[in-house]
Amino acid sequence: MIEEFAVITRRFDDHVMLEIERRTACGLCGQKRGCGNATWGKLLGHDSHEFAAENSINANVGDSVVVGIDEGVVLSSAFYLYIVPLLTMLVATVLADVLLDNQFYVILAAAFGLLLGFVWLKGHFVGYGRIKKPYGKKFRAVVLRHADDTVPCKNSNQDIASDN
Repeated sequence: MIEEFAVITRRFDDHVMLEIERRTACGLCGQKRGCGNATWGKLLGHDSHEFAAENSINANVGDSVVVGIDEGVVLSSAFYLYIVPLLTMLVATVLADVLLDNQFYVILAAAFGLLLGFVWLKGHFVGYGRIKKPYGKKFRAVVLRHADDTVPCKNSNQDIASDN
């Protein structure tokens, strides 16, 4: 399970909208040289994005929580993100090549097929509507616990010092 800290911004019946807490420098530390993330952050901005998660612990707005998603889901999502747009682009290209004699229309069909694949994936993984719940339950993130409930690592320095 991949876990990350997040803050609840809105609450619905059994789902919440979360915003990830940034815990890395990413241009926020003021370092000007030697940090590629700071440069990209200035160009693209550090906008935070909301996403929906299943509220299994009945957390409220403003709570800091730990949210998780299965590793297999992340890997399969990355696979689909590459394969589906390529397949839709290839199918649209072959159909346009068979049906039309103009290469310009084949290029347009390839671009349209690629765009169609990305739009379908966005709807499938991100979802539609007010809460943007994805279709498949396995693609949803889950609120695991409150951030205050986190257990310190067993191999911390305090445990090592007490053993000696």
